[in-house]
Amino acid sequence: MQDRQLAGIDLPVKALAWEDEQGKVWLSYNDAHWLAERHGLGDASRNAVAAIAAGMDKVIAAAAGAGQF
Repeated sequence: MQDRQLAGIDLPVKALAWEDEQGKVWLSYNDAHWLAERHGLGDASRNAVAAIAAGMDKVIAAAAGAGQF
């Protein structure tokens, strides 16, 4: 947000879990790199964007049950 204050409209990053008509469950979210592009974030935000993307990767993997047997 310090790079471009209007980026705050998309922060914190959110995810939506939903079920379609066939009973399949989906997880939808906006990719951190897409958000950076959307708001024209520059080098000042590079590390924050990478951290957000890595954190979302972990959340998505946990939600999908990756690594569980």
